[in-house]
Amino acid sequence: MVNEPGTFRYRRRLRPTRRGKAMLLLGGALVAAATIAAPLLVLKDGPEAGAEEATSLVVPEGWRARQIYAAVDRALGLQPGTTEKAVPGARLPLPTAAHGNPEGYLFPATYPIRSDTTPRSLLRYMVATASQRFGNDRIAAGAPHNGISAYQAVTLASVIQAEADTASDMGKVGRVVYNRLRRDMPLQMDSTLNYALGRSTLDTTTEDTRIDSPYNTYRRKGLPPTPIGNPGEQAMRAAIGPAPGPWLYFVTVGPGDTRFSESYAAHQRNVVEFNRNRESAATAG
Repeated sequence: MVNEPGTFRYRRRLRPTRRGKAMLLLGGALVAAATIAAPLLVLKDGPEAGAEEATSLVVPEGWRARQIYAAVDRALGLQPGTTEKAVPGARLPLPTAAHGNPEGYLFPATYPIRSDTTPRSLLRYMVATASQRFGNDRIAAGAPHNGISAYQAVTLASVIQAEADTASDMGKVGRVVYNRLRRDMPLQMDSTLNYALGRSTLDTTTEDTRIDSPYNTYRRKGLPPTPIGNPGEQAMRAAIGPAPGPWLYFVTVGPGDTRFSESYAAHQRNVVEFNRNRESAATAG
């Protein structure tokens, strides 16, 4: 949600992929459950044909790199922290602007896990998949058209992924970001604060907006310095081809009902409705 300091702000939890929802465990824990016996990809040094029975790891859209590292550790039966420690030596095919940080490039998808799968092979395959599915040429062409770099396009896509309540809202969220950037307004995105604080919460306090962090888009103008999660294709499309519109604010007042507005007064009315709906839900609960 976009808002101004001193008012109540709403945030959703990170959305799983539509395929991944049924496989997620409570509390955002992992994932690698199903056994599949179709021809699979061997994830060692790259995709190769194979027929070994394997389990699968579902990486939901919007998950952060550390969530993915922990999921890989669990899927491979490794000690916590093993996958994260493997990143510097994995020689991931990342753009120079990423400075070795794979955040934003661990593509959300379902990955087969075989007996010879390693953290290095799995991470390299995720990054290679991101390059393939995002389409380097498309990003390279679309990003400058909007006045941003290809790396900033991935960063913007990660914000859209975290902020949009539905896939149909993504283009509008992208437009809000561009409109605020072009007016030299801070983005004021709660998702970037959550990333700085290492959490995913529904609420952001005024005190939170005062933290000293490059990801605090209440205090610092422009996009955050890196992606804040790993976006899917729809979010990337919204980042390089946002919907047309004059909006500067948005708030999700109820499931599937996100209100976009140009004026702060209209936005405040929507926030009042959100608060009323939330209070009603809490009373009913």
